[in-house]
Amino acid sequence: MTTSSIPASRAPALPIDAYDRRFYGGMAVLIAVIVFVGFSPSFYLAPVFHRAAPPAVRIVHGLMFTSWIVLFAVQTALITTGRVRWHMRTGIAGAMLAGGMVGIGSFVAVLAAREGHAAPGIDPLVFMAVPLFDMAVFAALVVSAVYLRRRPQAHKRLMLLATVSLLGAAAARLPLSYHVPGAPLLYAFVVVDALVLMGVLYDLVTRHRVHPAYIWGGLLIFASEPLRLAIGGTQLWHAFARFLVGL
Repeated sequence: MTTSSIPASRAPALPIDAYDRRFYGGMAVLIAVIVFVGFSPSFYLAPVFHRAAPPAVRIVHGLMFTSWIVLFAVQTALITTGRVRWHMRTGIAGAMLAGGMVGIGSFVAVLAAREGHAAPGIDPLVFMAVPLFDMAVFAALVVSAVYLRRRPQAHKRLMLLATVSLLGAAAARLPLSYHVPGAPLLYAFVVVDALVLMGVLYDLVTRHRVHPAYIWGGLLIFASEPLRLAIGGTQLWHAFARFLVGL
């Protein structure tokens, strides 16, 4: 939809593309802030917080996921400045990085369950469903975004949703999460869902409709949250999880 098709009384002061650049650029900054604040005590600023350095595999994991956040910001900036060709070239590296992230993210999830790490009050084998579902949702959104790379309106929304779907772990570590009932897992879901809804609200304000990418991608994220907990509590999942961790 172009701005010329919007009634004059409802037309934005700037072209929609200009609003898009501001919105997606702002979301890239907000995502980076959430990740940095959430993981500063345990990763980025661990020595400042007198934390021991994480094991090598977790350092690699952290660097790869950080690279994705940086790449998302760079890709957004490239589009904002009109460097579409560079955006497409860098996107190839992004697709390769995403594949590696799914692999190491899944490995670290299994490793955490084996070591007994989980959100407070949740069995580690049950909790393992949370990060594994994160990887599945992220992979589905990235694959969809790559497939629709020649449809920029769908592509950029799916890439935003893919990045947002990774933020649960960072959100669960934000200082406010420990003051919310049922935190930090509930808080993580709330933060992720709020970011998805920001995209939906942005579409409603600027276009007066919600793009299908937000509808279907958002529904995937929303539905996966209770589904992973429900599946994680089944005997079948428990047996599968025990097999993965080698118990």
